[in-house]
Amino acid sequence: MGRLGQFLGLLPLALAAGGQAIAQSAAPVSGNDGNSAMATNPVRDVYFGNLHVHTGWSFDGFINGAFTEPDSAYRWAKGERIPNPGSGDALQIKVPLDWYIVSDHAEYLGALPLMADPDSPVSRHPLAADITGDDAQKSFAAYTTISNGMYSVPPKVDPILGDTKLAQNLWSQVVEIVDRHYEPGVFTTMAGYEWTSAPDWRNIHRVVFFRDTASVPDAPFSALDSSKPEDLWQWMDKQRAAGNDLLAVPHNGNASDGIMFPVGESYGGSKLDATYAAARMRNEPLYEITQIKGTSETHPALYPNDEFGSFELWDYTLAATATPPEHKRGGYAREALIRGLKLATEGNGNPFKYGFIGDSDTHNGASTIEEDNYTGKFGFESEAKHRLQGPPGVGAAAARQVRQFSTGGVAGVWAISNTRDGIFDALKRRETFATSGPRLKVRMFGGFGLADFKPGAQHALQQAYTSAVPMGGDLTAAPQGAAPTFVVHAIKETDGANLDRIQIIKGWVDAKGEPRSKIYNVALSGGRKPGEDGKVAPVGNTVNEADATYTNDIGAVQLHAFWTDPDFDAARPALYYARILQIPTPRWSTYDAARTGLKRPTDVPVSLQERAWTSPIWYTP
Repeated sequence: MGRLGQFLGLLPLALAAGGQAIAQSAAPVSGNDGNSAMATNPVRDVYFGNLHVHTGWSFDGFINGAFTEPDSAYRWAKGERIPNPGSGDALQIKVPLDWYIVSDHAEYLGALPLMADPDSPVSRHPLAADITGDDAQKSFAAYTTISNGMYSVPPKVDPILGDTKLAQNLWSQVVEIVDRHYEPGVFTTMAGYEWTSAPDWRNIHRVVFFRDTASVPDAPFSALDSSKPEDLWQWMDKQRAAGNDLLAVPHNGNASDGIMFPVGESYGGSKLDATYAAARMRNEPLYEITQIKGTSETHPALYPNDEFGSFELWDYTLAATATPPEHKRGGYAREALIRGLKLATEGNGNPFKYGFIGDSDTHNGASTIEEDNYTGKFGFESEAKHRLQGPPGVGAAAARQVRQFSTGGVAGVWAISNTRDGIFDALKRRETFATSGPRLKVRMFGGFGLADFKPGAQHALQQAYTSAVPMGGDLTAAPQGAAPTFVVHAIKETDGANLDRIQIIKGWVDAKGEPRSKIYNVALSGGRKPGEDGKVAPVGNTVNEADATYTNDIGAVQLHAFWTDPDFDAARPALYYARILQIPTPRWSTYDAARTGLKRPTDVPVSLQERAWTSPIWYTP
C-alpha cells in the first residue's frame, strides 16, 4: 500500500460502509437542545439528510395532490411506511435518513388543507370549492390566482389565508411536531420553513431553519412580508440578536433567470459591495446545488468544455409557460463562486462564498431520492404513467417538465454528533457535501502542512484537522514556494454503484483580474490514464435499458487522490472543490418504463452518472 493508500485506509473508520460511521474517540457534550452526555466524535461522522421538504401544508403541495402533513413526513424519513397521496401504494425509503427538516412554504402555511375542513372558516373561502374539487382545470386556475397574488410586486395578501392568528397557530403546530420527532443521537429535526420569493416567476427562494426551538418567533417571515432577500437577512439578524441562531439556504438558481447570484445590482436594490457580501454570507453560507428541479452547478452555455456539465438540467423559470430563463450567468454556482473571488479582489467582499448541499424539494413529504424508488415531486404524478406521459390535463410542455424532474439530492454533513447543535454547526461551517441522491461518502482536506503527513499514524484524522482544513474551509498565507495539497477520499454507497473518477474543479482570478477555471482528473478507476490530449476514456456503461439493470463490473468501490496544484500562483485567490462521478446507472424514468412496460420517453437519457460535490476550499493570499 502506497503513502496515500495508507492514509486513506484509515478514513473508512469514519466512512464505515453499511451504516453510520464508527467514532474513533468520544467525549460527552452539553447543549441547549437536551443532548447532555451525548457522545461526540471530534474527528466527525457523516450524517445524511434533507432540509428542503414540503407536505400538503404547502399551498402548492395541497393544490397539486399532496395530502401528507409534517408528522407523516418525519415518520417516512425514519423508515416508516406512509400513504401515497396519489395512488394506493405506500411510500417508504429503503434506508432511513439521519436528519430531516420539513420546510413548508411560509406563505399561507397549512391554510389550504383547512379548505376541506367544514369546521374551519377557511372552508368558506371563495376558491375552496375549486381547490378541493375534482376538476383539475379549476383547481389549477385557483392555484394560479393564489400564486399570482403571492408573486406580484408588491405581494397581494389574501385576507383569509394570510390571517395573522391563523399563521401563528399553524406555526406553533409545526414546532410541536418538530420537537416530538427529535431523538438526540438517533434522528435530528429542526424547525424550518421556505421563504418563497419569485418576482416575475424568477426563483430566489430560501429555506430558513433554526438551531433549536427555545425561542422561535411567533410566525415566519414570509415573502408576503417582503420579496427582497435583504429584508429577510435583516429579519434574520434581528432574530439572532434576540437569541435565535438560524440559517437560510438558497436554491434553484437555474430557475432565477440570473438574479440568484446578481451580476450587477441585486433584485433587492443593493450594490454588490462589502456590506451586501457580509450580510449575505452571515445568513446563508450554503447553497443547494441539486434537487428535483435540476442541478445548478453549471451549464454548457457557461462552460462548454465541461463534458459532465449538462447533468440533469431543468432549464425553466417557475412560470406556467415552461419558459427557459434568458440569463444563465447569475443562475449557476460555479460561475458565481469564481465571480465572488473577483469581487473580493476589488474590495467588495465575496457574496458567493457558498458551501454545497443536495436536497429534495419534494412536495409529498417523502424525499424519494433513490432512483429506483422515485414517486414524483407532487401527488398528481405519483403513478408511473403520469410521470412518463404527463399528468392528466397538462400540455406537452408541462409533461416534459415533469419527465425532466430529477429524483432530488441529499446533504452529507460531517458533524461531531447527530444532534441539533452538531448538525447545525456542521452546516454553518460548510463542512458539507452534496450528492444527486446516492449516499456515497466523501472527505476532502486541503493545506500546506500535508507534506509531513504521517499516513499510518494512529491519529491521522486528528492530524488532518490540525495540518489542513476540511471542505468548506479557508487557506491563507502560502509558505514561499509551496502549493496547496488536497486529499480526497470517496467510497461508494452500500449496495450502490461503483465510482468512475474524482475531479477537482479549480477557480481563480488571473493576473489581469479575469475569472478562470480548470478541471483536473485526479483519480480514475480501472487504471485509466489521460491521453496526450488530456482527455480520459469513458468508464463504460453496463446499463440494460430493457430491465433497468446495471453491473459493478466497471468502476471502483473507492477512490482517493493526493493532489498538489501544479498551476498554483500564491499571489492569486483561488477555490477548489471535488466532483465525484459514479458509473452510469438507470435513470428513474428507465426504471418506471421497465416496471410498467410503458414506452420510455426519448427526451430524457436512459442512464446517468450520479455524483457528489464537496464544499469548496478557498485560498486567499
